[in-house]
Amino acid sequence: MVNEIFPDLDESKLCRSFPSAYLGETIEDVEEMLSKKAASFDTIDYIYILNHENMLSGVISIKNIFSTSDKKLSVEDVMDRDLVMTNPSTGPERIVYLALSHGIKAVPIVDNEKHLLCIVPYDSILEIFNQQVKKDIFRFGGIFHRVGSDTSITSTAGMMIKSRLPWLILGVLGGTAAASVVSSFEAILSKFIVLAAFIPVLVYMSDAVGTQSEALIIRSLALDPELSVRTYILREFKISIMLAIICGILISIVAVAGWGTYYLGAVVGFSMFLSIIAAVAISTLLPMAFKRFNYDPAVATGPLATIISDLLTLTIYFTVAILLLNYLNLI
Repeated sequence: MVNEIFPDLDESKLCRSFPSAYLGETIEDVEEMLSKKAASFDTIDYIYILNHENMLSGVISIKNIFSTSDKKLSVEDVMDRDLVMTNPSTGPERIVYLALSHGIKAVPIVDNEKHLLCIVPYDSILEIFNQQVKKDIFRFGGIFHRVGSDTSITSTAGMMIKSRLPWLILGVLGGTAAASVVSSFEAILSKFIVLAAFIPVLVYMSDAVGTQSEALIIRSLALDPELSVRTYILREFKISIMLAIICGILISIVAVAGWGTYYLGAVVGFSMFLSIIAAVAISTLLPMAFKRFNYDPAVATGPLATIISDLLTLTIYFTVAILLLNYLNLI
């Protein structure tokens, strides 16, 4: 029954034994209840205040209970009415976000009428957080098959191969496609062999910036379901422009200083500018597209985005080289 109500949470992570009190009771009543029943509760970080229909009305920390000098005060006078709570459909990531962002040790789960159903205690929040971090790490490495079970330390070699091989094969295919792109520009490379020297740095920079953007957007989508896509994209566009300008100027200076040719500095500088913007766009929009179609956006990270980014970076680089060198009548 629990699994049907809470499809995204393991039953072992839910606490159903916790202290509660009703409106109208006093602090003294709560202290007496705790002294008699404390051993029977799974968690006593907070006392949850209910009305007589078992709807959550407030919460009092155990510290506030015992630090209140006037024991005749009613719980309404002490309880915090600004409640942080969630419902059974909330994903594990959101529960962790609520706990960390509000600095609380447990998150109550209520139904649509605010009836208190159970509590996600602090140790379970930490466990969920650890599992989500592990899952994201595996997915960044291109391991997507039942992450957390087939990829544990006790997994067999066969399971690990099955989990990792598909995306590695895709990486081989992507690398082959990248080699084909380079081969298609063999003519210009034969005349300007120095262009080949900058392929690694261009590819690396686009991958590095793309990985940063992937991590940020996936974390934002996981923690904030109400994320403003338009605002986020505009902010990332501004950031990518500044990063692209700085890195483009830097690589241009290095090219001119090291090889003494201004056209080379112009080619690699402008190519890096465009490739960084393209990498940020791919790494930001791809997870959003997956999320839009109710597919785990973490799948868009790692190998898939890297392959697309690499191919686009190489195409940009050689296209810019041909256009600029042709404009300068060097080819």
